Amino acid sequence: MAEHSRVGIVGLGYVGLPLALQFAKSGCRVLGFDIDEKKTDELNAGRSYILHIPAERVAATIHTGQFAATTDFSRVRECSAVIICVPTPLAKKRAPDLSYILNTGKAIAPHLQRGTLVVLESTTYPGTTDTELREVLEKISGLRAGKDFHLAFSPEREDPGNPQSNVAEIPKVVGGYTPECQKRALELYGCAIKQLVPVASCRVAEAVKLTENIFRAVNIAMVNELKVVYAAMDIDVWDVIAAAKTKPFGFMPFYPGPGLGGHCIPIDPFYLTWKAREYGQETRFIELAGEVNTAMPAYVIRRVTEALASAGKTLKGSRVLLLGIAYKANVDDDRESPSYVLWELLRAQGAHVEYHDPHVPVIRPSREHADFAGQRGVPLTPETISAADVVLVATQHAAVDYSLVAKHARLVVDARNALAGLLQGAANYFKA
Repeated sequence: MAEHSRVGIVGLGYVGLPLALQFAKSGCRVLGFDIDEKKTDELNAGRSYILHIPAERVAATIHTGQFAATTDFSRVRECSAVIICVPTPLAKKRAPDLSYILNTGKAIAPHLQRGTLVVLESTTYPGTTDTELREVLEKISGLRAGKDFHLAFSPEREDPGNPQSNVAEIPKVVGGYTPECQKRALELYGCAIKQLVPVASCRVAEAVKLTENIFRAVNIAMVNELKVVYAAMDIDVWDVIAAAKTKPFGFMPFYPGPGLGGHCIPIDPFYLTWKAREYGQETRFIELAGEVNTAMPAYVIRRVTEALASAGKTLKGSRVLLLGIAYKANVDDDRESPSYVLWELLRAQGAHVEYHDPHVPVIRPSREHADFAGQRGVPLTPETISAADVVLVATQHAAVDYSLVAKHARLVVDARNALAGLLQGAANYFKA
């Protein structure tokens, strides 16, 4: 890209912020856009609001002038490329919600300049980029995609909490609306990413991301189902997986849990199932995987009930300490977390629930679980642990002292195999 050009990145969350910092590190000038002024103020002050992104990284790029954040979308005119990294949730009845993408398109279109490249990274169904987004951009800007401005799709591949995950090292799939659009997108990402994977179109690139996440959702459903089946046979699925993964070919380990969480795996497969119906196609395999994974929280609660029954107690009136609100280990991201479903099920049956999560000390507002907003976690102490009738492990954070839990808990129900090395075989230890 030209020396004077700027890369604009819309959406400074778990995808957009790491990408912005990588472009800045690679020598590009980056302008980050977000509708949340608190975020832009934090970043411009050199602070980070995401656990696995150190404030020092943000401060360094702000100090050099390589990166700045703003809520002023008129500054899109300063950018030669704009990358969209906004959420794509599900609406009612598991219908795709493209409002964040389309509203972003409406915000940037009035300021779009000739020759600008627009890239969508948000996970969505095939056709979103070259139909819905393109139409919004063209209608408002008066420019034509492929002629007056360039359009592409490149799926995000972030893996929050994984210390081995590095934006520059993860191969980047790129699909353009036209060959020239793809060429421009490859030039853009070539500034910051080591390996590029060009594909035939935006729709192929959109399908790549869905395929990756459906692969994970289906395989997680398989091990979740096996967990239930093997438990009935008094077989530990974790032992089975540990042995199976020693096979050097034909097997890839996936692990069971209390349900799916995060902004990708529980949601993305249903973008395809919804779009497939437009073509008269059924997606029975994907739907079945969704049913299995959705049933996991109820199975975990049954195990909690059984554990309490072994101690002569009922779930109603019992005190439950829920360990983990984040959807996965070592992150502060609680979007779509199964912990909230567990909490709701426990509460519905009359249990008194407290939680501990070192990375989510206070529950942030969200549209999915608004009634939990503002609740504070309790400290993990011998007193809080022993006061609970049962400790339910929903997320396995490295920062949690599980030896303290093992020492002081009356009962433990473990949905993550976190205490197997400490309590395996103990009468007060139950896997879920």
